[in-house]
Amino acid sequence: MARGALVLVVLAALAAAVGGTSTSAATHASGCPRVKTPKPRSESRKPPKTRLDPRKTWKATVQTTCGSFTILLAVKVSPKTTASFVSLARSRFFDNTIFHRVVPGFVIQGGDPTATGTGGPGYSVVDKPPRTTKYRLGSVAMAKTQAEAPGTSGSQFFVVTGDASFLTPDYAVLGRVVSGLPVALKIGRYGDVNDPAGMPTRVVVVKHIAISST
Repeated sequence: MARGALVLVVLAALAAAVGGTSTSAATHASGCPRVKTPKPRSESRKPPKTRLDPRKTWKATVQTTCGSFTILLAVKVSPKTTASFVSLARSRFFDNTIFHRVVPGFVIQGGDPTATGTGGPGYSVVDKPPRTTKYRLGSVAMAKTQAEAPGTSGSQFFVVTGDASFLTPDYAVLGRVVSGLPVALKIGRYGDVNDPAGMPTRVVVVKHIAISST
């Protein structure tokens, strides 16, 4: 099933509201290096049978061609989502995927091995977010289609690079960026605010997502 369609609808509205100047790859040529687009692939995995130990602190370090940023995982708020994300990361599901949707000042979105915005791991989990959830700068959540129930997720995740507090609490909370936020913001510049599809202006590859716990 397609992932992130509802986010795309919001992106279109945001682009129309902001109406800013486009951000081209040339503008940020000194930022992220130019790399080749990885070959798209289809994946089919099974959901994990166990959850993460909530007594531990879990982090996911996203290693990209622009640098790395680290997410503190919201294990207690989203036990099924975080367990799924960690399982996929450990099996190298995210390796050689790209940020396929970038809207400056809003979000960067990745986690789709097909790079189309419609791919996933072949399953979904649900962690309905608390009603008080706000998606602020550095928040990380999971994309879903408009037809899916609140908190449904597969593998596609988005990092908020502006203020998305206007979003309704429909997206499963993965965590928040606790280090390397400037890297996520740098990636977030490679887009065109006037493009509702969020097509990136430069390829940024996720090389690996490393999981740690203490």
